[in-house]
Amino acid sequence: MRGQLAVPGLMAFSLTALSVSALAQQTKPLSDAEYTRQALTAAPASVAKGASVVRPEQDGKMRSLQKGTNGFTCLIIGSDKMCGDKNSMDFFDAMMSHKTPPDRVGIAYMLAGDDGASNTDPSATAKTATNHWVVTGPHIMVTGPASKTLGLPETADPDPKQPYMMWANTPYEHAMIPVK
Repeated sequence: MRGQLAVPGLMAFSLTALSVSALAQQTKPLSDAEYTRQALTAAPASVAKGASVVRPEQDGKMRSLQKGTNGFTCLIIGSDKMCGDKNSMDFFDAMMSHKTPPDRVGIAYMLAGDDGASNTDPSATAKTATNHWVVTGPHIMVTGPASKTLGLPETADPDPKQPYMMWANTPYEHAMIPVK
């Protein structure tokens, strides 16, 4: 089913800050079929087979490419591929909207890794000399207050090959758990 999709927690997710930049970075747009294939690489096959896939459009809306059955939604932002449940998507939506994140545990997969992010400034969109940029390979993210009870390191410059807390001591703190 194609068309505009109002995915809870996704309308503002990254579209305001990241997708315009991400869309501009893409030199050759992917076909919808290739976009779907790549987006689904963010999650394990057992999750990907039942996931929805949405694609950010230039007008800031999400277009549905695949309707899912398991509550996970996959998308590509720039070259980062992510697949998350509703709670994690609501968490990242709150971050992008500078709102209070939900008080619910969420999980998101980035099994293709990421291009990096500031580990101290959730709003940063580029590496600077002082924003503690960290690139993490394949990983899962656990969002919500429960992630803070895991006892993971909260250092500004973590070892991205070991579990750590991203954006420690901010409302958007969440666990980053590398996987092989």
